[in-house]
Amino acid sequence: MRCPFCGHLESKVLDSRQVDEGAAIRRRRECDQCNRRFTTYEKYDEIPLMIVKKDGRREPFDRSKIFNGMLKACEKRPIPVEMLEQATDEIEKKLRNTMEREVTSHEIGEQIMDKLARIDEVAYIRFASVYRQFKDINRFVQELNELLHRKS
Repeated sequence: MRCPFCGHLESKVLDSRQVDEGAAIRRRRECDQCNRRFTTYEKYDEIPLMIVKKDGRREPFDRSKIFNGMLKACEKRPIPVEMLEQATDEIEKKLRNTMEREVTSHEIGEQIMDKLARIDEVAYIRFASVYRQFKDINRFVQELNELLHRKS
């Protein structure tokens, strides 16, 4: 580590400790040449995840949009918030584990629908009606039939 005071490349670590609940390591160092002390922080490099929208726009991933969408679909349903938080965590983990830098909003929507179908059928239909933009009652009935077919 280069000394910020004299530019020497060698230093020794005097103390290390975790910070930010284990997300980073703080190191107290001393330069081998000028003996001045300085602090460095070591963090993992998170790959930024971009979402490609239907119209081609790109925007940074925002997990709160997944959570809020599921929360809205589950409104007035007997579903604990912790279950939705866990589902959001699982979706985010799956997206980040692909190591892709860009993910389509379609892929995220399908993952949300998959989770909601397992959590609550009414919430699934609510989300699907907005996500798939049902134009008429026939498309709604078709989605219900597909849900019933998957269930059996």
